[in-house]
Amino acid sequence: MPRDTLHGTLDLLVLKTLARGPEHGYGITCQVLNLSNEQLRVEEGSLYPALRRMEAEGLIRAEWKMSENSRRARYYSLTAAGHKRLAKEVASWRDHAAAVAEFLSLT
Repeated sequence: MPRDTLHGTLDLLVLKTLARGPEHGYGITCQVLNLSNEQLRVEEGSLYPALRRMEAEGLIRAEWKMSENSRRARYYSLTAAGHKRLAKEVASWRDHAAAVAEFLSLT
């Protein structure tokens, strides 16, 4: 069963997904689930407020387009600031994961 995303990872997951190309909200949730081998789930109740916040912060931009099923949808894409934030978040998570791995290797 997929787990909810770990606290503090939502921005990272969204930014990383959008680095692959513009996507609408439902597409973001599907990509996170699929690319994590169904281990991570982004709930709509968390995603849309986060998208609005990240748009207000200038990390992403949104525009209305027609989706693959001919419905109007807001498509989100990264801004230059979003690319910079993604690089910082990835570096931070790699450092964090290395520290946890080091800790777990202690006897």
